[in-house]
Amino acid sequence: MKKLLKAAVAVSVALACTPAFADKNDKNEVFSSSTFKAMELRNIGPAYMSGRIADIAVDQNNPSTWYTAVGSGGVWKTTNAGTTWTPIFDDQPVYSIGDVTIAPSNSNIIWVGTGENNGGRHISFGDGVYKSLDGGQTWKNMGLKKSEHVSDIIIHPTNPDIVWVSAQGPLWSGGGERGLYKTTDGGETWKQVLKPADEWTGVTSLLIDPRNPDKLYAATWARQRSIGAYVGTNEGAGIHTSSDGGETWTELKTGLPQGNMGKIGMAISPMNPDVIYATIETDNRGGGFYRSADQGASWTKMSDEVGGGTGPHYYQEIFADQHQFDRVYIASNYSKVSDDGGKTWTPINTKRKHVDDHAMAFHPTDPDFVLMGSDGGIYMSHDRMANWRFMANLPLTQFYKVAPDDSKPFYKIYAGAQDNSTQGGPSRTCVKRG
Repeated sequence: MKKLLKAAVAVSVALACTPAFADKNDKNEVFSSSTFKAMELRNIGPAYMSGRIADIAVDQNNPSTWYTAVGSGGVWKTTNAGTTWTPIFDDQPVYSIGDVTIAPSNSNIIWVGTGENNGGRHISFGDGVYKSLDGGQTWKNMGLKKSEHVSDIIIHPTNPDIVWVSAQGPLWSGGGERGLYKTTDGGETWKQVLKPADEWTGVTSLLIDPRNPDKLYAATWARQRSIGAYVGTNEGAGIHTSSDGGETWTELKTGLPQGNMGKIGMAISPMNPDVIYATIETDNRGGGFYRSADQGASWTKMSDEVGGGTGPHYYQEIFADQHQFDRVYIASNYSKVSDDGGKTWTPINTKRKHVDDHAMAFHPTDPDFVLMGSDGGIYMSHDRMANWRFMANLPLTQFYKVAPDDSKPFYKIYAGAQDNSTQGGPSRTCVKRG
């Protein structure tokens, strides 16, 4: 086994040092897809083990169709409520996804924002936003390639050529494409309609009033990470609103925390869009849950609830129930639900369910149906979270390190997984397929 590994390394070095392996049609590239054509990859697992979910979109016109954005695994689609899944983003050059959105007026139009939006050290970056006009069969990169981490994409409810993209920007450096961008021609051109305060600040959450598509809310977040330190609160963070489709903005302050704020999660009540919810981080992982009943003009602190665990920078998403007014969920290491607008909170049932949640989705007509995406995959409930079914057919594990052993006749491969222990299995078996 060791001799084989040494031989493989030697071949790799030889390839890397031999310009003759370059594609004859591309003089600027040392390697091309034809270079490794004979070295075909095959899937060896893991089986029945999933991974971190960044976003879930349920088609409100056909609720058996779902799209799942994976933090480290592309985009997957089901048309039969999770019975089977198809990877639809594998041919694209990036695998980290922050957001997936279905156009309300045309279910074939799908937008994907690459690069998940949190402050973790283990997240990868993206190369902008993609659009599909055929339900995810084909994709086109529509720009914003320096955004690296996209938090939310909102498509106009009746005109799918109008799209807003909230970009958080690079995690490990300043600059890039940050703020809120708007297109009115389907992504051919973009305008930065909300410019961040400095090179470290982007937009981390975006809402639209379902009654009035010109009414928007955007939360800014300033964060900076280096090898030795992380800074997640800054004076650049805040909540802003626009009444003209994002062309001009007003910062909301009445009732909100004074001083530095950090990551802010927002949600708007589908049943009464005058009501806005926000969970706001402050210095030293403080903060709380806020509610506005007048479209953000004034805010009331309801409780001290913020994303827990490793800190709000990794969680902090909130979701307003489509079927019960003032029922709100906060995604966290141990997620919670409130039935009184954020005053009191109850931990959700985690029996036979992975913790560390990042995404939720609801059924347009069934109030008992809930989907929740966690570091361990997607879980579905048909009884309002009293019981969960694990979607075991999404192979999405994120591995930190992989190593083989010297087992015979087939060596085994072991890997350390993000939040899912260490997994191992044979490189091949004696079972004949076909």
